[in-house]
Amino acid sequence: MATAKRTPATGRKTSKAAVWVTWLSVAVVLGGCVVAGVLNNDGDADVPAPVAQERDDTVAILKRSSASQGVCYGWELTDYFGYGDPVSVGSNLGDGVAVEDNPSCPRWLQVGVRVYYASESSESEDNAYVDVTGSDDFSATELLRIENGLDRLGVTSEVFVDDPGWAVTRAAVMLPLLAVEAGVAQPAATPTQAAAAPSPLPDPGGDLWRDRWGYLLAAAGLLLVTALLVTVGVVQRRRQRAEQVSVPAQRAGRKPAAARTPEKA
Repeated sequence: MATAKRTPATGRKTSKAAVWVTWLSVAVVLGGCVVAGVLNNDGDADVPAPVAQERDDTVAILKRSSASQGVCYGWELTDYFGYGDPVSVGSNLGDGVAVEDNPSCPRWLQVGVRVYYASESSESEDNAYVDVTGSDDFSATELLRIENGLDRLGVTSEVFVDDPGWAVTRAAVMLPLLAVEAGVAQPAATPTQAAAAPSPLPDPGGDLWRDRWGYLLAAAGLLLVTALLVTVGVVQRRRQRAEQVSVPAQRAGRKPAAARTPEKA
């Protein structure tokens, strides 16, 4: 009876080796693509953080709102390709202090932004992903309403792409207003201004000279003319007295002597 020929064992081993080589080639290609994408994300695609002045001003505003409303507010800016610490984080508790899972903040709201900058060799476009998160007492609907409010107030994805640092701090200071609009927080108390001290009265001396300078000038002119006339009168009086003293006084009752006529020869 004829027997069937068996497939050599070496053929099966060759097929398995070919499959392993194929999978290994695919893994190498995919790994190369990932490495190339990471390497192409060079320094010019780094997400800029807000400057110190922007962070300090934002912390001060959030601190006043949190004290009045009883809600902690914060921000977090991250790089889409970042695997470490966020680019910038802060809250009403200070720069670098997050509100999420913070024991000092039982109620909190935070705007989180992930910015994606595509490399020059990539065909994809830059983009930003905004997400508003909060403590458990805020519902998903309320958080979504606050998130949509940012876009309505002009802090859109394009703004986050153009200037992420400024945009994330701007969005953070809008959280208290949007929380009131969503009905999850009370309006912040309006600070009362201290009563201004009454302004001092103007100097009366200055007003006297300014309002009556014409009268004063006329009075000074009259005084000058009067002094001149008095001086002229005194001088003339002295001259008259001097003339009277120079002429000898005649005796009382004596007739003046008749004038003598010359004798004829």
